[in-house]
Amino acid sequence: MLRGLSTITYSADDVTAARDWYADLLGVPAYFDKQVAGRTAYVEFRIGDHQAELGILDARFVPGGRPATPGTVGVVTYWAVDDVHAAHQRLLDLGCTEHAPPTEQGPGFVTASVVDPFGNVLGVMFNEHYLAMLDQ
Repeated sequence: MLRGLSTITYSADDVTAARDWYADLLGVPAYFDKQVAGRTAYVEFRIGDHQAELGILDARFVPGGRPATPGTVGVVTYWAVDDVHAAHQRLLDLGCTEHAPPTEQGPGFVTASVVDPFGNVLGVMFNEHYLAMLDQ
């Protein structure tokens, strides 16, 4: 039934600012930009080994509204990185706040997460299974 990750969507009150911040973080521009009433309402980036989609949606269109407390989530998406400590520090340097510090979850698995400047939880992970999948 589930065939794979399609799109991860974060939200922001100012999608243009979020687009610019993520373009700086990712080193690529958004490839898609949807305007509603002359204002950027949604953008998408394609990133990583499988060109996963990262979307940023104007908070006014979030079904049910955004959580009242930034970083309040029930699910964390972890993006694969080669060095969790370096990625975590770069995110902090770019203005994120720590959600969870780098933590070894077991041999070959290290996770960390931050809250981006727009209130979204962004997870990073070194995962030996991810690397094994790439080798196949």
